[in-house]
Amino acid sequence: MSKKTATPAIQPLGTRVLLRPLEDESKTASGLLLPETAKEKPQTALVVAIGDDETIKVKADDKVLFAKYTGTEVKYDGIAYLLMESNDILARIVA
Repeated sequence: MSKKTATPAIQPLGTRVLLRPLEDESKTASGLLLPETAKEKPQTALVVAIGDDETIKVKADDKVLFAKYTGTEVKYDGIAYLLMESNDILARIVA
């Protein structure tokens, strides 16, 4: 069902996690297209890698919800990632 993400050569340390933000729908429920400037930053992401701290509650390939305006944006091989503290993750999305 979900594609395995190739882990980049970025390994978070301590309690940090590396996330790949998931893009929100660019259409409203009524079918209107939203321009890029009108969309908010995504708050859902896929966990790509986790640090070496044993207290981290998520694992690779988990879909998570995180706090707005948190983390450090990182680009690697043209792909945008977020590097943040694990306690900035608010919830795991269980489908």
